[in-house]
Amino acid sequence: MFARVSEADFSQQALYDELCLNNQASQSGAVVTFTGRVRDYNAEGAIDGIELEYYPGMTESALQQLLAQATTRFGLTNAGIVHRVGRLPNQAQIVWVGTCAAHRQDAFSAASYIMDMLKQSVPIWKKEWAGDTSTWVAAKGTDNEAAMRWLTDDKDD
Repeated sequence: MFARVSEADFSQQALYDELCLNNQASQSGAVVTFTGRVRDYNAEGAIDGIELEYYPGMTESALQQLLAQATTRFGLTNAGIVHRVGRLPNQAQIVWVGTCAAHRQDAFSAASYIMDMLKQSVPIWKKEWAGDTSTWVAAKGTDNEAAMRWLTDDKDD
């Protein structure tokens, strides 16, 4: 498992290769990856990018805990998260999640679980920029609902 926070951009292919190289290949029939990017809009209209801040040490620890939870819950054979911080322009890559499991549904469910829980349990804060003005972004109700579904639902799908 690996969890990183970085200002630098990442290569999806390099992360996939790392995930598979350190995977229990004989036990994995599925690899799922997700890449999140900066949108050029919000509910009010166009934006010029975002800025992400984090709490060094605490953020990486929270990411590792999230991976451990997903590994236990979905029987993963490997998983990884890379989350960028700093000022990012529109269309820039923000986050990458990769999961390996014996079966595809477990890999898909784990990737969804990680993304839903990441937004609620990992100390990363977002500002949106429009021109010279920035606005801190509050947690969305839909993000809270997505996380709560995993906490209250007995089903993993």
